Amino acid sequence: MEALSVLLPVFGVFIPALILPGPDFVGVVRSSMTRGTRAGLLTTLGVSIGLGMYATLSLLGLSAVLVKFQWLTWAVRVLGGTYLAWLGIRLLLAKPVAIGQQPQGAVRGNALLFGFIVTLTNPKAIVLFASVFATAVTASTPVWLMVLMIALVVASGLIWYSIVALFMSSAPVMRRFQHARHWIERVAGASFVLIGGRIIADARNPVSP
Repeated sequence: MEALSVLLPVFGVFIPALILPGPDFVGVVRSSMTRGTRAGLLTTLGVSIGLGMYATLSLLGLSAVLVKFQWLTWAVRVLGGTYLAWLGIRLLLAKPVAIGQQPQGAVRGNALLFGFIVTLTNPKAIVLFASVFATAVTASTPVWLMVLMIALVVASGLIWYSIVALFMSSAPVMRRFQHARHWIERVAGASFVLIGGRIIADARNPVSP
């Protein structure tokens, strides 16, 4: 009963936030539609590992650090937003390639690492975990419950983004968009630029305890 009183409100906020499109969603869609199912699932794994890392840090006191050192929150948001905007610009400037070839530059590389870095540099994820997860536990919260919360975060990320990856890389979707690969990269790039710009614009908003 005590576990439910912690899990229900926390995941009642986390699950909708997970489903709403953001940098992680754009990253998984972009990998799936331009590089196929394997890349989409590897990006999903990278995103889920990043979410699990943030959940762990939040339960270890990340919230208290961000509240005490607001300049650190500002720095994380600015750096994260700048990285996402830079990645978006690289995607926008990427040259078209033939179907079956791998994209060059910033859009090439390890799909798992790509997913992890996108999540790692997403300040919205930091604030979500710091403001929701960390404040839901107390000194009396058992370790097993915190471990369960982290496991549920990773599992939720894996399930949701695997569904997204499998759908976006499915044969009907790939056939429909097989000649629009470059435009998919551009849409993803524009999304990263807009999200990064919004994060930078909100950088001065404080994190509430």
